[in-house]
Amino acid sequence: MASTPAPPGAPPKPTWDPREQEPSFPWLRPTIRIRLTLLYGGMFLIAGILLLSIIYLLAAQALAVGSDLPFKIVSGRVESTVCDLRDLPSNPSPEQFNAAMNACVNHQRQQALDELLSRSLLALLGLSVIAFAFGYAMAGRVLSPLGRITRTARRVAGTDLTRRIELDGPDDELKELADTFDEMLDRLERAFTAQQRFVGNASHELRTPLAINRTLLEVHLSDPGAPPELQQLGKTLLATNERSEQLVEGLLLLASSENQIVERKPVDLAEVASRAIDQAHGEAAAKGVEIRGERAPAVVQGNGVLLERIALNLVQNAVRYNVPEDGWVEVTTEVQHGQALLVVSNTGPVVPAYEIDNLFEPFRRLRTERTGSDKGVGLGLSIARSVARAHGGRIIAEPREGGGLVMHVTLPV
Repeated sequence: MASTPAPPGAPPKPTWDPREQEPSFPWLRPTIRIRLTLLYGGMFLIAGILLLSIIYLLAAQALAVGSDLPFKIVSGRVESTVCDLRDLPSNPSPEQFNAAMNACVNHQRQQALDELLSRSLLALLGLSVIAFAFGYAMAGRVLSPLGRITRTARRVAGTDLTRRIELDGPDDELKELADTFDEMLDRLERAFTAQQRFVGNASHELRTPLAINRTLLEVHLSDPGAPPELQQLGKTLLATNERSEQLVEGLLLLASSENQIVERKPVDLAEVASRAIDQAHGEAAAKGVEIRGERAPAVVQGNGVLLERIALNLVQNAVRYNVPEDGWVEVTTEVQHGQALLVVSNTGPVVPAYEIDNLFEPFRRLRTERTGSDKGVGLGLSIARSVARAHGGRIIAEPREGGGLVMHVTLPV
């Protein structure tokens, strides 16, 4: 039985990029430099030809080429339509006649020069207007690919990374720029896709063992016959496991909130703030902190879950970092100057102005305290800032006079 011949192998992948080859005649390549040179040189040549033609016609008209002399002899007397020869005697001498004729011709020449100058200025003004209008139109046509590149970049920044420029036309600098930008978008899209895949895998791989540990600890703690030492150890391990779960959730949320929000829906910040207050009400009551403030409707386009995370993190921080007695937290929402505003202010310790920026860094707290605190994992403000940026907004912290902070979250409506 004859054996089946093996399929031909694929040709080896070239190690060179065809786009990097230099053309045989680089000066024949229709680059932007050559096109602009030809455009402006041609415009200058056309404008020069038109201006010379107009000046020649005006000069011919002013000098009255082909017309009669500006004077004539009638019945032995010289008369002129352009010169005043009334002072010339009836029988002038040759010297008087020549002087009068010279004066007449010079007068006509001066009139011709004055008229030529005035009409040339008008022609130059008209040609300048035409040249500027034509140059503006041609420059817009030549630079239109830049506008396309800019619009695509804005769409990419505002929505997703799947858009491409795909610029057609001559192989010039703008085409190279568009192709380079498309290649960069391809790499960014692959990087973000890999990041999302990693976040999804890490979410599953990290949550599962922590959930198993929590279940085993809760089962052992439910045993009434366990000794007190084991009960105390179980509670400590359960608290540590809970803290690890919070840390994993915070890191995953921080990683996922770095991207722009693609799917947006109307979200009322007043409703979001009210839900956050309901979740933090029990902790606030246990610490004796009063939550107050008026919340006016402020609808924005975004992700409701992430926006609720902003409000919850800010309210929880305001409750946890407060004064021991007679503390309060004020939460307000409103619309100002076409932007939605969420403000969370609280009483608390005095915060130096130079410490404000450190509060938004991951795992950083006031007085450079890091891990080991029962007030959280140190990711609340970092997550809030990332979510605000993903929605096209910003968050600003200001020290409050007398202690505490004032958090301003500004989001586009």
